Amino acid sequence: MFLRSALSRGAQLAARRQSCSQLSQRRGYAAAASSAQSALNYDTSEVAGVKVATRDSHGPTTKLAVVAKAGTRYQPAPGLTVGLEEFAFKNTEKRLALRIVREAELLGGQLLAYHTREALVLEASFLREDIPYFTELLAEVISQTKYTTYEFHEDVERVLKVKQAKLAHDVSALALDSAHSVAFHTGLGASLYPTSSTPLKNYLNEHSIADYAGAVYAKSNIALVGDGATPTALHKWTEQFFKSVPASPTSAVALNTKATTYYGGEQRTPHTAGNSLVLAFPGSSFGTYKPEIAVLASLLGGQPNVKWSPGFSLLSKAAASVPGVVASGSNLAYSDAGLLTIQITGAAASVRKIGEEAVKALKSISEGGVSKEDLTKAIAKAKFNALEASQSGISTLLSAGSGIIHTGKPFEIAETVKSIDGVTADNLKTAAKALLDGKATVAAVGDLNVLPYADELGLKV
Repeated sequence: MFLRSALSRGAQLAARRQSCSQLSQRRGYAAAASSAQSALNYDTSEVAGVKVATRDSHGPTTKLAVVAKAGTRYQPAPGLTVGLEEFAFKNTEKRLALRIVREAELLGGQLLAYHTREALVLEASFLREDIPYFTELLAEVISQTKYTTYEFHEDVERVLKVKQAKLAHDVSALALDSAHSVAFHTGLGASLYPTSSTPLKNYLNEHSIADYAGAVYAKSNIALVGDGATPTALHKWTEQFFKSVPASPTSAVALNTKATTYYGGEQRTPHTAGNSLVLAFPGSSFGTYKPEIAVLASLLGGQPNVKWSPGFSLLSKAAASVPGVVASGSNLAYSDAGLLTIQITGAAASVRKIGEEAVKALKSISEGGVSKEDLTKAIAKAKFNALEASQSGISTLLSAGSGIIHTGKPFEIAETVKSIDGVTADNLKTAAKALLDGKATVAAVGDLNVLPYADELGLKV
């Protein structure tokens, strides 16, 4: 240890510079952290009667999406959400579908339509300076699409049958769909995509789709979300182009808005294309967020995150000893309900074994068998998952838009991360015990001679 007074003048100056540099660096880190946090937040307002959310990542490209409360839970008849999705970017009053495609390609843009159980999303990705064109296009699609008979038969029906054929061999998707049906019955229990055995003929045609569009494509039922655009620019073009969008529904179709109820139960479906087992429990919703469920999902986990490691999660450790099995735990959050799922896919005997191990893992957690190290890893993983999902991408637009159309504001990521930090081992113990004491949901698809029943796993249905 030596005194500063003993230093030469040059050394004193160097020390002072180093001290200033360290202080500046710390301030830089703080500013960067503050900037990163603010970059996750959306600026929200109402423009021309439309709820608009935007944030500017200051990059060269922009994503813009119309998010409508038109997912499968709201459709009054099967297939309407899918039909409306397939009619996106088809002929409008102003443009033919061919013109839309060519103009988007000339501008280097990408057009996408997809749906979830709660939302229908029409999305455009493009160069930043082309925001006027794509804002106009999205407004035109939701307010001036023609819903012609020939497009329904030549495009919508044809694509629907192709996707149904693909779905028929996807046992994982079938099992997850089955689990939702058992857990929620109607609403969130409606199939995400109608199977080939769904009687669509009585419900799905160009007229019923047009009526459904009139019910869901209204300013009161949509949000416009932009990522990579300034509020000034997006507000300007929204004001100009979204005036033609109806302020309220223009058809008499009544949406299914019944609140969600969790039931639980069991369903078994024979299939020759593979084997999948879903064990599900009441989870965390966007409306009532439960951070302990997010941490529990991370602790159950599934696939390892680091190469050459089996992973720290309970399911990844169990699956490491059984080659060919894919197991994962996740919380599927919706506006007024959630479903904590454990999904296992593989050979029937292997699926059965991992299913038994999964229930043992839950029981271990409920008895306080979580190590301090595993808890720390699970909390960190849950925070990473939440923050990663809030960055630029499809899930961000969907999450922000869903938050606005259901609660009036985007879901706040900062509050989510803060609550995850506060989860303790006792919180996990209480949550796991409550799940095991309540009614589970079990869906098995595949070789039912081998796949287990709920009571064989020790679950109550």
